[in-house]
Amino acid sequence: MISASALVTVLAATALWPPWPFGRDDDAAAQQALTIQELESEAVEIDVETPISDSQAKAMENYQLFIDLAADDPVLQAEAMRRLADLQLEAGELDQLQRNLRSAEARPGDAVHLYERLLESYPEYEKNDLVLYQLARAYELGGQLEQALNALDRLVTEYPDTRHFAEAHFRRGETLFVQRRYDEAGQAYGAALATADTRFREQSLYKHGWALFKQFRHEESLESFFELLDRKFVAEGNDVDPAKLYTAMGRAEQELVDDAFRVLSISFSYIDGPESVTEYFKTVGLSPYAYIVYSHLGDLYLEKERYQDAAAAYQAFGELDTYHSKAPLLQAQVVEAYKQGGFAGLVLEAKQSFVERYGAGSVYWERYSYLEQAEVASYLKSNLTDLAAYHHAEAQAAGDSGSYRLAARWYGSYLAAFPDDPDSAEINFLLAEVLYESGDFHAATLEYERTAYVYPSHGSNAEAGYAALLAYAEHEASLQGPERELWHRQGIDSALKFAELYPGHAQAAAALTDAAEKLFALNELDRAKQAGQVLLARRPAADGSLQRTAWAVVAHSEFDEGSFAAAEAAYLRLAMFIAPDDEEYHEITERIASSIYKQGEQARNDGSYRESVNHFLRVVEAAPSSEIVATARYDAAAGLVVLEDWSRASVVLEEFRRDYPEHEYSADITAKLAVAYLNSGNDLRAANEFERIADGDEADEIRKEALWRAAELYRTSGQLDDASVTLARYVDRYPRPAPFAIEALQQLVGLAEQTGDYPARMRWLEAVVAADAEAGEERNGRTRDLAAHAALGLARPARDAFVAIQLAIPLRESLELKKQRMENALGAYGRALDYAVADVTTAATYEIAELYHALSRALLASERPSDLSTLELGQYEILLEEQAYPFEEQAIDLHEVNAARTAEGLYDDSVKLSLEALAVLVPGRYAKYELGEQIVAAIH
Repeated sequence: MISASALVTVLAATALWPPWPFGRDDDAAAQQALTIQELESEAVEIDVETPISDSQAKAMENYQLFIDLAADDPVLQAEAMRRLADLQLEAGELDQLQRNLRSAEARPGDAVHLYERLLESYPEYEKNDLVLYQLARAYELGGQLEQALNALDRLVTEYPDTRHFAEAHFRRGETLFVQRRYDEAGQAYGAALATADTRFREQSLYKHGWALFKQFRHEESLESFFELLDRKFVAEGNDVDPAKLYTAMGRAEQELVDDAFRVLSISFSYIDGPESVTEYFKTVGLSPYAYIVYSHLGDLYLEKERYQDAAAAYQAFGELDTYHSKAPLLQAQVVEAYKQGGFAGLVLEAKQSFVERYGAGSVYWERYSYLEQAEVASYLKSNLTDLAAYHHAEAQAAGDSGSYRLAARWYGSYLAAFPDDPDSAEINFLLAEVLYESGDFHAATLEYERTAYVYPSHGSNAEAGYAALLAYAEHEASLQGPERELWHRQGIDSALKFAELYPGHAQAAAALTDAAEKLFALNELDRAKQAGQVLLARRPAADGSLQRTAWAVVAHSEFDEGSFAAAEAAYLRLAMFIAPDDEEYHEITERIASSIYKQGEQARNDGSYRESVNHFLRVVEAAPSSEIVATARYDAAAGLVVLEDWSRASVVLEEFRRDYPEHEYSADITAKLAVAYLNSGNDLRAANEFERIADGDEADEIRKEALWRAAELYRTSGQLDDASVTLARYVDRYPRPAPFAIEALQQLVGLAEQTGDYPARMRWLEAVVAADAEAGEERNGRTRDLAAHAALGLARPARDAFVAIQLAIPLRESLELKKQRMENALGAYGRALDYAVADVTTAATYEIAELYHALSRALLASERPSDLSTLELGQYEILLEEQAYPFEEQAIDLHEVNAARTAEGLYDDSVKLSLEALAVLVPGRYAKYELGEQIVAAIH
């Protein structure tokens, strides 16, 4: 039975080392071919083409037969014995692989026996080195390690030039290593490495390093392991990433490399840790796989929970080769090491160190792209995000300005490094938030807008757009003058953009409304109106309060732009959102009235008076309580006057005065009513209105003219008393200019005559005379003429008083009275003559002549004394005639004066009367018709 220790030894050998080269190599095959050729002389034919069933067994059988046949040829017999032993070894080895765990009795004894017999029988056999080699294999397969070692020792000693020299030393090393004879094993591996044979070099390097390591000769072991790794990763002219080479390796090869790195890590940990690694590479030069060495060393420390040592190991590589493609990955491991160790502060420092060293703009990214180093870019993103989030949280908790600056710095660094990254929009939003929270509203505004409008659609677009508006407002409060105005306008533009691009946001409608109000305040009416209309067109509809504001903006804008019909419609819609008891309701009502009124004004300016009147009257219907109603009604009346629609004009004007008795337009209403009444033929009402004007507050000239016109209208309407009263008021109010007052007095004279009011007539005649006398420089021909006629009229009562006196007994007394009255009459007519007015002069002359004639006739017709005798009576009559005759002569003379005026071209009624009187008084001279005709002809 095989012992347990022997079994373990066999298992270890088969598990640790590559298998022996059981198959024949090319040299062996060539040798075999030569050997077969040598057999040709023996006339042995071998069919090498036809397959032989159970070929290995048949071959051994044939070789055994051949040995018996070649007993006389030691060379052939030795070769045949070696071939047979090899076949038996192979058969035994295969069998051993199948049975070594089932049968402890399994031994390749036949092969060993043959090899030993061969060595013993043919000590000069030229291939005894191969025999020894195979014998060692057979011993090893049989678990006889010491015998195998002896065979190998004999091989390397007796045959130093054998082609199996390096392998033999390697096999020796393997056996010695299993026996823990590490120093001897190391020498054996070293001997193998000293040869030019490279077939076992990598395994020899690996085990040589391990042999030294087992002896705690750590620094000496490094060379072997590094040479092994160089062979794996540093092929001449090969610049492939070690990680890619590793991935391309088989599993066994990867395990070999992993173990080499691990042993190196342990060795460096026993020396000076990462410092010793750095020192090594500084001495021999940096290897492409150096980062793996540092990484494994760090990993080793992590396994032992030596977190800070692990971080130092990872970080050391970055300090040695900062911009190596893998340096950032090790720097990332620094972060992880501190994280696993719970060193929060160191984690933060490591992250900061990472982003400062490998952030955007660093030399590292001048050499590589994000696509090439995606993992590094990912770490950079993560660290930037973590740093920014940490400082952001710190700032929010403590309100520390420094933390805000750091958070903004790292968010900004992220955006500089990854401007097009899918997460950059959210990062930009966080940057804006930091700036806003720190009070940097200007910068916050710009970043919010970049987040909202530059990046493709993401979760915070709309929120950022609204936040920008808040930042605009905050920053605006700190500005003055033109800078503030410019910023204010930019804020409005931002609000409009926000509402347009993110209509679904809860604040979109409010922002749009606010923008509309601000645009209106800036007098940008078109844009304000457009913004308001956009809000009103939203579906679903915006909140009622926002609609109310929007309608107000639209209405005011339309009004200010002169679109009054549109303004009216908008104000009516606005009124629907306002309760009647709201303070604003009255204001909107006034706006509605104004909009309608303005439409009337526009129509009037365009000459469309009928349309304008309709608009003005609509004001009354739409807003009866409006302050502008009175003006609208007045303008409606004025329009009707222009249209000469006197009937409607009168009605509107009357209603206006009724409803607004104290209105400032009252005077003008009266004037317009006067015109309306006048043109509609209602002179009496027109007169009343002119009297109102005369009693109003207009200018004196207007009132004076109105009073005169009223008097005229009263007179033409047959209201003579009213006309007299009005004219009397005129004279009383306006004694100057005298000519107008005298004309009025003259009309009063005429009215008195018409009404038969002779006392009044006399008063007005006297007034005419007096007014002319007092006119001074204002006196003219007309006033003098009127005064002359008035004086003539004033003389008539004196004349009539003279005529009324009858001469009776006693004659002296009655004659004296009559003469006195005649003198009065003569004086009155004399005053008329003083005016030297032609027709008055002729009339006065005629009347004076008639006074003399009347006195003459009166004397002749006077009462005779009753006690006279006939003679006395005759004498009495002669005396009367003598007294009367001179008066008659005087009358004739005066009439002739009048008649003579015909020669001056004056032939009026008074002249004609004088001629008629002369025809009676002097018939011989003036009673002839022909003569009269001649005189008349002469006059003409």
